[in-house]
Amino acid sequence: MDQSGMNLNVLLPFRVFLSLRNVRRIVVETNAGSYGFLPHRLDCVAALVPGIFTYETDKGAIHYVAVDEGVLVKAGADVSVSVRNAIGGADLGKLRESVEKEFMQQDAQEQTVRSVMKKMETSFISRLEKLRQE
Repeated sequence: MDQSGMNLNVLLPFRVFLSLRNVRRIVVETNAGSYGFLPHRLDCVAALVPGIFTYETDKGAIHYVAVDEGVLVKAGADVSVSVRNAIGGADLGKLRESVEKEFMQQDAQEQTVRSVMKKMETSFISRLEKLRQE
């Protein structure tokens, strides 16, 4: 294990989004604000909110990833980030547009699913009440 950097893994529910070695620094968004992580920082866990995740490679290149809510775990040189969704990109403007489009579409789909589930639950409860009265 190289002590000069961190090993970064960004995990989605069904796949590994990103796996890198020798990451110099990481900046994440939490409900308490932005936090930066360096290789020798103490181990910790952080709850992430939707936002821009930034990391710098050992070559000095800075990369941006839009992430949905999730959790970051730092244990030694290993940093694991588990999120519901992630979108990579170098241009912040285009990344923001992609995030708004993608995450808004997901929110609309989730609202539709919730609406259908509510109707099903209401129908189920109504039928149970009818059976109980018989």
